[in-house]
Amino acid sequence: MTSENFDVTVVLNYYAPYVSGLTETARIVAEGLAKRGWRVAVVTTQHEADLPRQEVLEGVHVFRAPVMFRIGRGPVSPGFLPLVRRIAARSRSLHLHLPMLESAPITWLAPAIPIVSTHHIDLWLKPTLINRLQIRGVNLSVRNAIRNSTHVVVNSEDQARHSLLWPEVAAGAWSAVPAPCLDPRGGAPAFRDGPGHHVGFMGRIVPDKGIEYLIQAFQRVAEPHDRLLLAGEYDAVAGGSNIEELRRLAAGDDRIVFLGLLDRAGTSDFYASIDTFALTSVAESFGIVQAEAMICGVPVVGSNLPGGRVPVLQTGFGRLTEPRDVDGIAAALVELRDFPAEEKRRLAEVAHRLYSADGCIDGYENIFRSLLNGRSARPDRQAGDRVPGQKKQIEGR
Repeated sequence: MTSENFDVTVVLNYYAPYVSGLTETARIVAEGLAKRGWRVAVVTTQHEADLPRQEVLEGVHVFRAPVMFRIGRGPVSPGFLPLVRRIAARSRSLHLHLPMLESAPITWLAPAIPIVSTHHIDLWLKPTLINRLQIRGVNLSVRNAIRNSTHVVVNSEDQARHSLLWPEVAAGAWSAVPAPCLDPRGGAPAFRDGPGHHVGFMGRIVPDKGIEYLIQAFQRVAEPHDRLLLAGEYDAVAGGSNIEELRRLAAGDDRIVFLGLLDRAGTSDFYASIDTFALTSVAESFGIVQAEAMICGVPVVGSNLPGGRVPVLQTGFGRLTEPRDVDGIAAALVELRDFPAEEKRRLAEVAHRLYSADGCIDGYENIFRSLLNGRSARPDRQAGDRVPGQKKQIEGR
């Protein structure tokens, strides 16, 4: 194991090559800081047995602890906490990504260094007795970790204020920094099939994304040449995928296509292939993919959920529907067919200005620089999730 010291050590259960909004935020920020000259480490679990225990990815030193087994989405790794403690001892600061069951013990074991915790979302699992117990345990740990953090980052004020953990967040120093969005423009429409209206979804194929409601809504209003393109990982997702349920729902409808996990070039081609993007989640913190679609000039059907609704409210680039509302989703799909082309171009630039990866990395760099220089990192309101004329809609639920 390298004896190098680090400016920031990032701690989370899953890291690249695992793909989720949380892991992508962690990866983009870690790599962005490394490119700016920060010495960055990541401590995570070896979620796939063939992954190396230690490697350097894009300038980031990655350390992985073996996984013994899993409980739902949570990996059980006896070596994880000792590994965190060893790397933290050589670090000037820690960056925790929550929710994470081990987060409270990490804050107890860490040396006296600044701890920045990014609280992405309250844990959501399908409602079963075991899952409710798991949620309770994770929330207890996260609540203590937030109390012990020097600074807390959330994706938006809307997300934070509607979190079960808002009292703990509000009690300390906190900032709203939108999740980082890479610029996916420039792709080719490689996935288009015919002249119809193409609707797309991209993300993990899991129950919390509400894809079954999107499929039902599409089938209600789609014309013969329309297409629904569903892209994302389903073979190796924490907690398991609902892909078989979705395939049964779509059976016999050749307008619905499952594309699987796409690489970065494929992602650009995906956005270039669709006319409307849909993220009809039942739980969502921000939704990097919907902001990326906007950057590509594609309007969005989103869910009216705290945090997840912010990109649509900020930009006006789409329509919000209530979670699980098939009729509402169907109506929004029809309405967005005629979104004005000039407005698409204008709002794409607005989205790019608000959600670029560089802006997110700037926000985190300012926080870490202030803490390491012995100053308080003042809460950053530049994320601007308060939308003119929309405050009542955001906060009045």
